[in-house]
Amino acid sequence: MRWLTLLTTLPPKPTRHRVGVWRKLQRMGAVRLRGAGWLLPETPETTELFQWLVQEIQSFRGEATLLRVDRIEPMTDEEIASLFHKARGVEYQAVVQGCRDILRHLDRYQANHRRSIPQLRSKLDGLKRELDRVQSIDYLKAPAGERARSLWETTAKRLRAAETRPRATRGRHRTSLPPRGSTWVTRPRPHIDRIASAWLIKRFCDPEAKFAFADAADAARKGIPFDVLGADFGHHGEDCTFETLVKRFGIKDRRIRAVAEIVHEADLHDGKFTRNEATGVDLAINGLVEATADDDELLERGMAIFNGLYTVLKQKT
Repeated sequence: MRWLTLLTTLPPKPTRHRVGVWRKLQRMGAVRLRGAGWLLPETPETTELFQWLVQEIQSFRGEATLLRVDRIEPMTDEEIASLFHKARGVEYQAVVQGCRDILRHLDRYQANHRRSIPQLRSKLDGLKRELDRVQSIDYLKAPAGERARSLWETTAKRLRAAETRPRATRGRHRTSLPPRGSTWVTRPRPHIDRIASAWLIKRFCDPEAKFAFADAADAARKGIPFDVLGADFGHHGEDCTFETLVKRFGIKDRRIRAVAEIVHEADLHDGKFTRNEATGVDLAINGLVEATADDDELLERGMAIFNGLYTVLKQKT
């Protein structure tokens, strides 16, 4: 294989020229050759790209020399290829991670995924454009490319299936979820179960949900009651309200299961779960209740605690 080697000397100022050249080399798929220059396999397309860049560099008083070589000693062709494979591997990994995020989202939301399908479709289309771009500069066909393409196709199939799958009707509550933008009503002065439940509703079921407070007798008239005596979305059997909602929403996220155990222990103190975090989270919520007079503000600040807890648990599960 013949190689193109571009040697450049760029003026230190203005820095935008140096940054612009670096970005163009990256977009071309060129790799840095031990600080001595930039390297591409010789093809008519890569030759033209480098020739245009040489002309641009000379236009702002830089220096550029383009070499065509058969060998780059003491490196072997395999060592050179590994430079290209490593560079493309980083870019392919970004596509792989994006696909995995979409798959986790589909696994997590299951019956309630429809609301986020357009966003997932947009993200998947963006990943396809990036995948096509990386493959267009993957001159030496990095092994990571085939894996990234395969995962993208798998993700696309899963998303198409999710788009056409009818809403699940299994179970007595699966078809009775409130419509988007509903007002959820609970008792005043919310504590851990009600705050955690509101966070779950907002984060995983309905980002447009609104919340209000009322006595048990008035809750049903003002919206969807939760954690109110006799409410459908309340305590059932050994489950606290948060656990009931997790089951009704069909959430399978491992972190949510961990949060559910923490909330259960802090709310019911029945020893069903051993979660060391329960005491600390309960103490933090009780401190908020004492320090915050307004229920709406209390709910917002409490939900922020659960956002933080969910993020921290990501590192442990």
